[in-house]
Amino acid sequence: MSENNNHDNSGYEEVCAVCRRTESVAGKMVKLQEGLSICSDCLQKSFDMIGEMSANGQLDDLTKMMGNAGMPSVMPSGEKKDEPDKEGEEKKEEKKSSKESAPPLFLNLGSIFGGQNPNLERTRIKKKERKEGDPPLIDIKKVPAPHKIKAMLDEYIIGQEHAKKIISVAVYNHYKRVATQTMDEIEIEKSNILMLGPTGCGKTYLVKTLAKLLDVPLAIADATSLTEAGYIGDDIESVLSKLLMAADNDVERAESGIVFVDEIDKLAKKQDTKSRDVSGESVQQGMLKLLEGADIEVPVGSTSKNAMVPLTTVNTRNILFICGGAFPDLEEIIKARLSKQTSIGFNGELKDKFDKEKDLLKRVTVEDIKKYGMIPEFVGRLPILCPLEGLNEEMLAEILKEPKNAILKQYQKLLALDEVKLEFDDSAYRAIAKKAMERDTGARALRAIIEEFMLDIMYEIPKDENIGKVTITGDYIEGKGGPLVEIRTMETPKEEKE
Repeated sequence: MSENNNHDNSGYEEVCAVCRRTESVAGKMVKLQEGLSICSDCLQKSFDMIGEMSANGQLDDLTKMMGNAGMPSVMPSGEKKDEPDKEGEEKKEEKKSSKESAPPLFLNLGSIFGGQNPNLERTRIKKKERKEGDPPLIDIKKVPAPHKIKAMLDEYIIGQEHAKKIISVAVYNHYKRVATQTMDEIEIEKSNILMLGPTGCGKTYLVKTLAKLLDVPLAIADATSLTEAGYIGDDIESVLSKLLMAADNDVERAESGIVFVDEIDKLAKKQDTKSRDVSGESVQQGMLKLLEGADIEVPVGSTSKNAMVPLTTVNTRNILFICGGAFPDLEEIIKARLSKQTSIGFNGELKDKFDKEKDLLKRVTVEDIKKYGMIPEFVGRLPILCPLEGLNEEMLAEILKEPKNAILKQYQKLLALDEVKLEFDDSAYRAIAKKAMERDTGARALRAIIEEFMLDIMYEIPKDENIGKVTITGDYIEGKGGPLVEIRTMETPKEEKE
């Protein structure tokens, strides 16, 4: 173990292997084997921990455990492992008393680091100080209007017109709110969004596309991995840790970002359970302060708090939260509410009146979501309900060919690298969409179906250099025939690859 005084000219800083801080933040590093480095804080804490274990007599137990596991033993300097006693009980008692009176192990790293006093307290990263002449983080003149945001989303997402309007207006107002802060003593409150829709309708893809189009820190987190503080799993603050990483650890920029929490319906209260619900209602209660707006201590570069990880304070007042979930079986709750009226008399309604209605989620209310298992305090902090409609056969056919990043365009590009033209006729689009509707998994079924019938084509085409064009028909999708293959003409031979 030697001090790393040699700085290379690569332009990269050394990073502590424990707390992941750079050399400019943590100070000089000690270089270990395998190219690893450790800062003075983490190294000092390690020695102090070994010293405390030595003073309390716990180091022998740790050494025995490591020896049984085949690991090298950890012993303080000057102390040897106990050998079998050959001198009787008196000698053994004498060794025990001398061990208890031995001073604890201590090593001061100040001499190694040129007289520096390592900071043994938990490190906190401060916000970057902004000067008066610095440009604002968000220029209100450059904020795209809602219709421009929706026009950009239309290029990638088919349908969901109402949902795209809600997202566009929410993001536009979020930009303006952060840019102006206050307007003539009128403080603009943020409006968090709850997105509901069946699986495969485009909830996550909508937010991911928004992240590509807008220059704003955006983090996508998964609610299924969150647990109550103190239990195995990600802490609730890990949602903000991902946003901080998306903002390059710039706290002020992260405080004006957007967070999308996916699979939020998995946090619903568990029914008929006697055990503690550490990944359901408890997480909802822990997220209340995030959604409302508060100063949260966030671990930097980690998903949980511990002594080795530096912390920073993030204010969530200007962070827009978008929560999304499929909410399976929510339609049954909506049907039960709509069918409360009597089925006999002048105002009677049939109980199966709403069974054939496809977009029941459009009729969702706050009461339905609370009955599903979301606590009232959580739902109250998500005032905008954004239901997404299920995909029909026509929409699935358009998803295959219309978006910029359509699935079939991806395969056409793959075969174009082999100088083969790939085409689909109208019957193929309809056949693929029909099969996808039968699987009832939304747009995710499209890729699974295409992978099946494109397997043989992608395998056979590189064998024959004379193939110039392949046309996929509906009969081939349904298993009634094969694709139409055209041979390359003599006038357009395939170019030899270099």
